[in-house]
Amino acid sequence: MAKRMRPRRGSLAYSPRKRARRPIPRIRRAPASEKPRVLGFAGYKAGMTHLVLVDEMPKSMTLGTEIPVPVTILEAPPLRVVGLRLYRPTSDGWVLSDEARAKRVRLVVETHPEKVGGIPKKNPERFEVQVGGPADQALAYARGLVGKEIGARDVLADGDYVDVSAVTKGKGLQGPVRRWGVMIQNAKAQRSSRGRHVGSLGPWHPAHVSWRVPQSGQMGYHQRTEYHKRVLKVGADGSEVTPQGGFLHYGTLRNPYILIQGSVPGPTKRLVHVRPAIRPRASPGVPKITYVSRESKQGVRPGGMES
Repeated sequence: MAKRMRPRRGSLAYSPRKRARRPIPRIRRAPASEKPRVLGFAGYKAGMTHLVLVDEMPKSMTLGTEIPVPVTILEAPPLRVVGLRLYRPTSDGWVLSDEARAKRVRLVVETHPEKVGGIPKKNPERFEVQVGGPADQALAYARGLVGKEIGARDVLADGDYVDVSAVTKGKGLQGPVRRWGVMIQNAKAQRSSRGRHVGSLGPWHPAHVSWRVPQSGQMGYHQRTEYHKRVLKVGADGSEVTPQGGFLHYGTLRNPYILIQGSVPGPTKRLVHVRPAIRPRASPGVPKITYVSRESKQGVRPGGMES
């Protein structure tokens, strides 16, 4: 008889799995930059679709041919710069500083949710975006942006590699079977507990439950970052990619948009932070898009089957 044993599927790299403090992702690092520039942007996740582009990846088996690619669409209205903050390093981390000792400059920006039809709120999100370059040049550059607006095209370009950060969809309190992927016990071991628990919490001595033991707790609503996502296009007119009837649970796009290859963390309407790749790689160039699907998504289930 084959053994019914296998490793646990949950990764301990994401422990502790606590709820995020707020739905706005917290960005602690930014890529290096030799000249003053804004090193981050944000947009609202509208949904997904697919397009057809010419494959330009070196050593690809489909090089030079048209291939279908899934994409995520972010609606990206401009960000309003409302202030700036200066930081200096200490033994305990980065703290607020004056101009003389400042080593890092960050812009305080606000979103425009009132311009987005799919976001049912008026209060803007406020967060910080780092400015690259030497501190003195970055400070002069940041001062010129206070009170103005910055767009997605000012930060990103077609074909760039970026890192995306967002807070994932919350699933509340879940047991160890769904949260960590532990196996369900067989019929003889289930008894009255139905077998949806771990076999043991640990030895009698020491009388302590290790954090490595899979237990029930919060699932989802965690901040996650995905690296090396490719920006396929930064468009100005959202109607170019809005499907018939609008995006499911979102609506139509009224602002500029960002096409990102593949999926990104977070549910629909969640704010997604986009920054230039912190571990950059050479881009094959500007992608040549030949077709963007605008078919209605209203009657399609997440698995692709019609309802």
